[in-house]
Amino acid sequence: MKIVIMGCGRIGSRLANMLDNEGHEVAIIDLNQETFHRLGSTFRGQTIVGTGIDEDILKRAGIEEADAFVAVTSRDNPNIMASQIAKVIFGVPEVLCRIYDPVREDTYHVLGLDTICPTTMISNVMREHILSTAGRAAPRLGGV
Repeated sequence: MKIVIMGCGRIGSRLANMLDNEGHEVAIIDLNQETFHRLGSTFRGQTIVGTGIDEDILKRAGIEEADAFVAVTSRDNPNIMASQIAKVIFGVPEVLCRIYDPVREDTYHVLGLDTICPTTMISNVMREHILSTAGRAAPRLGGV
């Protein structure tokens, strides 16, 4: 598969390495050249300095042949915009967008954008953990 990733932070770099190690063709875009050090020396994919909301940058990354596009920068607006460009303009079959704001996630999900919201996911996992372990916790000692 050909996968284009926007954002070479912790998640983007880890995802890029995982996919690269599995033999996929990976291109990763980031505004900061220095973030590509996270990929390590064994990364065989393509690195592009720029933003995924720029159609020329996306084309350099191979968006026109991409099977998937993933936007995982730390900012909602660029992630949303780049995902919409990948989906609507370039017709990428699988587009996934990280959005931190749960209200935005619901809105864009309704509009057909596949989203992942760490805020929602982590709060749900923590809630489930708390509720599943609440009765098993060691009793508190008085005065502590």
